[in-house]
Amino acid sequence: MLTERADRLWTDEEPLTFFGVELGRIMTVVELSSGGLFVQSPAELTPDLQRALEELGDVRFVAPASKLHGHLYMEQYRAAFPGVELLAAPGLAARRLDLQFDGLLGDTPDPRWSADIDQVAVDGHRWLTEIAYYHRQSGTVILGDVGFHIGPSSPPKTRLVARLLRIYRRISPPIEFRLTIANEDTFRRSIRDVLAWEFDRLIPGHGEIVETGGKQAVADGFDWIL
Repeated sequence: MLTERADRLWTDEEPLTFFGVELGRIMTVVELSSGGLFVQSPAELTPDLQRALEELGDVRFVAPASKLHGHLYMEQYRAAFPGVELLAAPGLAARRLDLQFDGLLGDTPDPRWSADIDQVAVDGHRWLTEIAYYHRQSGTVILGDVGFHIGPSSPPKTRLVARLLRIYRRISPPIEFRLTIANEDTFRRSIRDVLAWEFDRLIPGHGEIVETGGKQAVADGFDWIL
């Protein structure tokens, strides 16, 4: 269920099929210095997952990557964990009118988690702004749809589609995302902000986790904009 990747860092990898293609999705859990849990891109809260989280600590913050990635099950966490705060990525509040959010995510981390997690708003796309996260202690960057990483362990159909979208064995968004960037300078600056972090591990929104060499993988995957 939860895999420990480093001290105070866990992931949960779940299947996700999109238009018949298995992409997988990854939830990341960080234990904060305060003892609470920061959950990024929450997975469906099954009884087993809820028990696993409760064993780690109190779920304090639940955050998506963007208005499209990592918000589908947020309401389950509000129902299950008293006192949890749901955080909105840019544009998400307008999409999820059924939810009351407790904060808006941007370039600056909240002081309640800034000692453990930094963040950057990856901006410049025509209709999507994504929040990239950096877990300081473990040297880990956490992405969403900006960072696909489809590798050889994926099914044959997924690998074929990934090659067509130029995300096979690369940390990168699909080709259609690249073609709809409205401000290349702003997007380039956002990726350089990510690369300014000292990280080795890279947790993508979909696909395979890069346990080492993540910084070079990001630089290689975004060579088309850098």
